[in-house]
Amino acid sequence: MGVTRLHTHLDRLEAESIRIMRETVAECRKPVLLYSIGKDSSVLLHLLLKAFYPARPPLPMLHVNTTWKFREMIEFRDRVAAETGVDLIEYINREGVRQGTDPVNHASRHTEIMKTQALRQALAQYQFDAAIGGARRDEDPARAKERVFSLRGAGQRWEPRKQRPEPWGLFNTRLAHDETLRVFPLSDWTELDVWLYIRREGIEVVPLYFAKERPTFVRNGALLVRDDERVPLEPGEKLIPKRVRFRTLGCWPLTAAVESEAADLDAIIAEMLDTRQSERAGRIIDLDPSDSMERKKREGYF
Repeated sequence: MGVTRLHTHLDRLEAESIRIMRETVAECRKPVLLYSIGKDSSVLLHLLLKAFYPARPPLPMLHVNTTWKFREMIEFRDRVAAETGVDLIEYINREGVRQGTDPVNHASRHTEIMKTQALRQALAQYQFDAAIGGARRDEDPARAKERVFSLRGAGQRWEPRKQRPEPWGLFNTRLAHDETLRVFPLSDWTELDVWLYIRREGIEVVPLYFAKERPTFVRNGALLVRDDERVPLEPGEKLIPKRVRFRTLGCWPLTAAVESEAADLDAIIAEMLDTRQSERAGRIIDLDPSDSMERKKREGYF
């Protein structure tokens, strides 16, 4: 793809995403930006700032904190919030913390309580009627079914058969009293598009995306980076320094690293051109056949 065609492609994606964000703010009573601290969230925040420049964005960003994120992610989140001036709401399911749920012994339960239930609680508590998220259709077959303006029924539940048509980019934002919207401005983007845009715009992302020597161990076939002492090593496991990076970020005991030499954006983009594996292959919870993405989304998962 030539440079001119590439810029035109990214310009079209950017313009579409900005239009979606502006329409959300114009049509919805109380929208919020869901901020997971990953690369897609970084692009979303950048687009939000562009969409309403030079004014401050007229909506806050919400981070559902499972308390098991990489420390670098939380440090990055707090610094970005301070530098951009966008209001940050952190929500933690305190009842889940009191129950002692964790991603090591209760992976699926942890995701349900600390992510899905927590998100539903946060959206209800603050009475947000539209949540803007960074999910893309190329990530997962269930996400490929999403509309840009994805209708949620009572209790934030998703029913694929009740989704509205969006011909020619026309969106229906009407809501009944118990309905809300999830809005996905990056629906038509690919992982490669995201990285190309990050490089073009000079968007800062969490350093975990770049290859570096980190303390790793292997558990159930997954290459993990030990981020703190809450997870003791099992018999036979050893910490081995390896040069790794992450393609996706989540709770650290559920997020596999990949061995890589890609320490800058050009190297990451070169890897993307040479891979056929989804980035979510590193999300260990996605490999549980009893806990599919579609089931989780029907329950209110992001």
